[in-house]
Amino acid sequence: MLAIIIPYYKLVYFEETLQSLASQIDKRFKVYIGDDASPEPPLALLEKYKGQFDFVYHRFEANLGGTSLTQQWERCITLSANQEWLMILGDDDYLDIEVVASWHKNYDTFNTKSSVVRFATKIVNQKSGKISEAYLQPKREKATDSYFRKLKGLTRSSLSEYVFSKESFLSKGFSNYPLAWHSDDKAWIDFSENKPIYSINEAIVFVRISSSSITGKLDNEDVKNGVSIQFLKDLILKKSKAFEKAQLIELLLEYERAIKKSRKLNLKEWLFLMPFYLKYFKLTSFLKYCRRFLISIFNL
Repeated sequence: MLAIIIPYYKLVYFEETLQSLASQIDKRFKVYIGDDASPEPPLALLEKYKGQFDFVYHRFEANLGGTSLTQQWERCITLSANQEWLMILGDDDYLDIEVVASWHKNYDTFNTKSSVVRFATKIVNQKSGKISEAYLQPKREKATDSYFRKLKGLTRSSLSEYVFSKESFLSKGFSNYPLAWHSDDKAWIDFSENKPIYSINEAIVFVRISSSSITGKLDNEDVKNGVSIQFLKDLILKKSKAFEKAQLIELLLEYERAIKKSRKLNLKEWLFLMPFYLKYFKLTSFLKYCRRFLISIFNL
């Protein structure tokens, strides 16, 4: 069975989330709601949906998401029982009626062959009221290729549209980045365990962008950029072998760009990059790196 984990904090859009779960045409799932000491407990709303689908509600006495969102995800996961597959659904996102049914329909195709499954998505822009066209994905794709397409602006990705095996989560865990920014990107590379991500394009997860969501907020850009720098460095250090040569060189450039959004690279950062440009040597890229390095250090 599938466990749908909801780290709950905001009430404003939560009924749409619950209604989408109650409307699933296949009820072979169980929901675990972890209330992060919210000032808006959803008890009255949950009473309304009692009996419409199987759920467990637990209120944590101390707020954790304010300091570590990934640790809040993880303690919500501990609420789940013996389900082997997990989805972490945002409390402002929602599913079309066939998400669970399509997951079971495709189960025999991806089980044992993939540890990460994703659904097609549409973006709900709360400010404009518009819903995007569907983002469809390759049926099977390396996790590194998927992230690289996102990096190049060719697709999008966020937490709610993914289902992952509990075994892979227990083995790897989430990277505890501030705001959980890029924690999901890193998870899919880690959790996939060199197996392809399997995509289900016939069902849609609706991902909401609003002023109350981390993605929609504009007052945390410095924090996000600092996390991006660390995330890219982690990929370069720990996952470089998983990327194609051209992709790795692009990651090195993106690491530079992320730092340059706020300041110049220091000598230590330039020297960090050098062994990778040598190991994944491409003459043009290496010469351009040397030129940027010399200009930056010696102000040529």
